[in-house]
Amino acid sequence: MTEFRPKPMIPIGPEPILVHIMRHYSHFGFSRFVLCLGYKSEIIRDYFLNFYTMHSDVTVDLKTNTLDVHSVDHSCDWKVTLAYTGESTMTGARIARAAARYLGRGEHFAVTYGDGLTNADLAAELDFHLSRGKIGTVLGVNPPSRFGEFRLEGDELKEFIEKPELHSAWINGGYFFFRRDFAGYLSTEESCVLEREPLSRLAHDGQLAVYQHRDFWACMDTQRDHEYLTRLWESGEAPWAAPAH
Repeated sequence: MTEFRPKPMIPIGPEPILVHIMRHYSHFGFSRFVLCLGYKSEIIRDYFLNFYTMHSDVTVDLKTNTLDVHSVDHSCDWKVTLAYTGESTMTGARIARAAARYLGRGEHFAVTYGDGLTNADLAAELDFHLSRGKIGTVLGVNPPSRFGEFRLEGDELKEFIEKPELHSAWINGGYFFFRRDFAGYLSTEESCVLEREPLSRLAHDGQLAVYQHRDFWACMDTQRDHEYLTRLWESGEAPWAAPAH
């Protein structure tokens, strides 16, 4: 599916997963987005440059090339910056390049990937971030195992659990908040990977807090993941579409 479009533009139901992610942020009052573009960036550009007319009733006068908009059929009061950060640029360098251009005087900013969905309360995570006073906060999640688990007594099977939650294992859920000071841990060099030296140094310095989230989280890495998220959406009970408080 990613041969013809960037992964964030793969649809879950009628909209790209990217828009699902943005709607989740929007639910908690976030409305200013900077998209760090690279692979097939023109597809994301076209989507947002045409967003207004694609979500409105319009009349096009083909003789004069004028456009009359009759109704705006969306509720997105967002400002979206389309920032080209390089085709082969790694995650840390993308953030560094975009922040240098567009962070302005902002003291804090959020970061996420284009392929992860959650029902985490992002306003509560931001409050947690601000209260801890550290440079960074990451959403920690318990992923489900991809394999069933045996509960044994000796050689006797007492219980079989299909894909249990790993309650003792925490992983990077991909929803971050950072103080602007984090720029000092990043580099605009193409090879700067967020998850390597920058986050490792931040943790080593005692400046990375973890906001623990034990509810829904999913990452769309495979075709099976896409089918799972699509089924959730089509059921009308997609957890990320109705965030819990």
